[in-house]
Amino acid sequence: MSDVHVPFTDERLPNGLRLIIAEDHLAPVAAVNVWYNVGSKHEQPGKTGFAHLFEHVMFQGSANVGKAEHIALIQAAGGSMNGTTWLDRTNYFETMPSHQLELALWLEADRMGTLLSALSQENLDNQRAVVKNEKRWSYDNRPYGSWSEKIQEYLYPEGHPYHHTTIGSMEDLDAASLEDVGQFFRTWYAPNNAVLSVVGDVDPAEVRRWVDHYFGAIPANASFPQLGDLSLPPTIGGEIRETVTDNVPLPRIYWGFRSPAFGDPRLDALDLAGQILSGGKGSRLHRRLVRKERLAQDVSFFSMGFVGGASITAGWATVRPGVDLAVVEAAYWEELERLTREPVTADELQRAKALIESDELGALQSTDERADRLSMYATLFDDPGMINRMLDRYLSVTAEQIRAVAADVLRVDNRVVLTYLPKGAPPDGDAQDVPGEAGSDDKQVVA
Repeated sequence: MSDVHVPFTDERLPNGLRLIIAEDHLAPVAAVNVWYNVGSKHEQPGKTGFAHLFEHVMFQGSANVGKAEHIALIQAAGGSMNGTTWLDRTNYFETMPSHQLELALWLEADRMGTLLSALSQENLDNQRAVVKNEKRWSYDNRPYGSWSEKIQEYLYPEGHPYHHTTIGSMEDLDAASLEDVGQFFRTWYAPNNAVLSVVGDVDPAEVRRWVDHYFGAIPANASFPQLGDLSLPPTIGGEIRETVTDNVPLPRIYWGFRSPAFGDPRLDALDLAGQILSGGKGSRLHRRLVRKERLAQDVSFFSMGFVGGASITAGWATVRPGVDLAVVEAAYWEELERLTREPVTADELQRAKALIESDELGALQSTDERADRLSMYATLFDDPGMINRMLDRYLSVTAEQIRAVAADVLRVDNRVVLTYLPKGAPPDGDAQDVPGEAGSDDKQVVA
């Protein structure tokens, strides 16, 4: 059993805002973290990308804060801040010198309660352009940038809330109107759809007074749209392959699998499998494909946990110049298949757990990471106490549990295989860096 224990309080304001406070006077800093229970899975057809677009809009001012002033005020006070959007949530966070905590709370409350006062067509158009450029940079024009979008589309059927990416489509972003964005805010950005975590060098009684003062008058939303059935079969029912010819420097093969939802203990076992397969130079894939047989430049294997029916387990191998892609694919698959047949060794399991424990303990030493995890577990599972149990869950995983979930997930009838080839690459897969327009492809899809 681990010695991890993060003490915290958990309460709700009359308007439904959930307030979590974790007092820690080790350093004179305080973290403020707000999770809204809205992500890209809550978007409607024809309005994809709204959650992420709105994350950008949230920094464009509110009733008492000018455009971009939120960022300027935080930085002038010696703090840092940001916001992110994902399939299951949107979050906003600041880390401040503890004597500046009240400023961060006021800023978060002002935009939660009054953002529409500053929403204008100019601000919307500006942020729409920023998001479209982000899409070009992160997806369309980046080498291999489309892999996650493609795997997501294949693992989640059309109509499922996870079928589309958080960034959305250019067409939907272009069509977003001021009224659309305003309605999105009125629907989801309410105190009873948010968790506020405050962690660090704080006085809990003082935090409660400030939160009640700044957030208490913000009205709750009477109801929220309900998501439909997110459940999915455990496998995709067949193998899917696509070959993409693009402006990439080397061939790369991606694998994607439908896997258990976040919160399912079987996903914990897959996280351990990821460490055994690709966690550093001592991992199976690295030892064989990179060091011993020199087939790949780099390898990876990991899981992305989602709460809505199924997660994604994925990996890749970047093929060394002159190496036959079929040889790389066969070697990678042999290592995955071996995991489904034979329990991992005691030494491998101990090493994987040590890596996980190091990551977990390192993260929990960070004030802002503790705040984020408290908000995450409260939002996704209604259980912030998971912060004190997750490490023990990882440390209790057995070799047989890893083998069993690998056998359930790493199957031919549950895999997507994407092969990226450089433009102009010879048929034998010898990679050459050939100039060309990013984003074009020559693909075949079979199921």
